[in-house]
Amino acid sequence: MEYRGVVLDVDGTVVRGDEAIPGALDGLAAIEAAGLDRLFVSNNPTKKPLAYEERLRGAGIDATADEIVTSGTTTTSYVAEQHPGAKTFCIGEEGLHDQLREAGLELVSASDDPEVVVVAIDREFHYDDLRDAYVALRNGATFYGTDPDIVIPAADGDIPGSGAIIHAVSGVAGRDPDAILGKPSPVARGIVLDRLGLEPEEVLVVGDRLDTDIALGTTAGMGTAVVRTGVTDDAALAASDYEPDYVLDSLGDIESVLSG
Repeated sequence: MEYRGVVLDVDGTVVRGDEAIPGALDGLAAIEAAGLDRLFVSNNPTKKPLAYEERLRGAGIDATADEIVTSGTTTTSYVAEQHPGAKTFCIGEEGLHDQLREAGLELVSASDDPEVVVVAIDREFHYDDLRDAYVALRNGATFYGTDPDIVIPAADGDIPGSGAIIHAVSGVAGRDPDAILGKPSPVARGIVLDRLGLEPEEVLVVGDRLDTDIALGTTAGMGTAVVRTGVTDDAALAASDYEPDYVLDSLGDIESVLSG
């Protein structure tokens, strides 16, 4: 298949922390040389796309904010469309709060009878937040999670992600989220394809997670390549329900896919 676009995961695929992963710059150069359109698509909701641009540029990657989609992007877009102006209680970091406010949602406390509750990674999450989430959800507010990632790659090793906090809130509330809006959700898939303006079969998804990146691609009919630079190893590959089309040691090996 001759691809016309590529969806690139960020953490564990292109960067770890603020540094480019070995091979990533070569892989990005190969993608550019092949003339593919690209999107960087992350399940990290803590930063706005402009902050991601700055982070990637700091790692030597010439990216622009309009090439970046995050689970904060998909969540904000969906919630603002489905619940315009809604009173919203959010567990998450300031970058996500800013995006929700900028989309016209009214951020309120748990005791203000919110209509919507959004839960994401918050590296200052504590017992009081769990109590507040319980209060916010007990009257039937709609419950959204930004993304399902239980752990995420960081500079010093994997750390708990949004999924871990969503599970904690689900446990105390006694209910699952009404939707989880990052990869591999239909919402994320629709936004990615709309941004690229391509048919699914024209797109290659490259990432380090089978249950999000590869699931996003396979459920939509996109090509898929998993890299070994993040959370996926041979044991995970053997146990996964999602089988990638290609297994690469790093993004630096992408030329073999594009020229195949």
